[in-house]
Amino acid sequence: MYARGRTALDSIVTVRSLHEWIDTGCVPAAEVAVMKAGPSNREAFKTDGRTDPVKLRTLYADGHTIRLGNLQRVIPAFATMSKAIQRETGYSNYVHAFLTPAGEQGLLHHWDQQMALIAQIAGTKTWQLWKPVHEAPMREYQESFRVWQPDFIPAWEAAGPDLSIDLEAGQTLLLPRGWVHNPHVLGHTEDSVHLTCAIRERTPLWLAEKLVARAIEEPDFRRVIAPRDLLGPTLTDQLDETVQALRKYLDGLDPAETADLVRKAALHELEYTT
Repeated sequence: MYARGRTALDSIVTVRSLHEWIDTGCVPAAEVAVMKAGPSNREAFKTDGRTDPVKLRTLYADGHTIRLGNLQRVIPAFATMSKAIQRETGYSNYVHAFLTPAGEQGLLHHWDQQMALIAQIAGTKTWQLWKPVHEAPMREYQESFRVWQPDFIPAWEAAGPDLSIDLEAGQTLLLPRGWVHNPHVLGHTEDSVHLTCAIRERTPLWLAEKLVARAIEEPDFRRVIAPRDLLGPTLTDQLDETVQALRKYLDGLDPAETADLVRKAALHELEYTT
């Protein structure tokens, strides 16, 4: 699950360059967040809606983690890397950086909707990991904040993690989606910097959406359904007709042409599609 050795991620950006972004205030405010053993705060570091480097530094000195988001949108080398990953895998992706002061913690226990490659750039960060609560969460389905229960953290802490890793500079961690993680620098004496490359794996649902996407070109799929047919007893008939029409439409698709369209979508869709 984890390995030692430098990666393309930690060769593109350095600790110094990330701190320069903080000190200049050039990081787009919409892509910055701070957190301290809790949820993200996207307003505490702003002045007149823009990133205020003095406020950001003050929060960091007070123990807040700084997250610099979507680096592939603003750093050319990350954009190149992101596109290369998508060309090789068909998976969209994005890159975040996290700077956590020594002895502190940013986000608490949670799980994410995508696989992530974690590259530790500086310091050491402890990753406590638990097996997924829900199998293969995606998009808004089974997001941790949507299905959160107050007893989650006490239960995890009482049971202890299924795996605990001290990720050191130069090491990487592949974190499958859905795995609960509690990353922190508690007990460590050096500031931690890590990069997260979140990789949006494609799913059968994504394929199904691509298969029906061009149905809008067929007049039968654009016709108006009268309110009485949505709310009345004929709704069952309408649903049956639509199912039959969809089957006919799918049976009529050209496999080679459809595969080409799906392949192009996989290679060119933006980073937040799954």
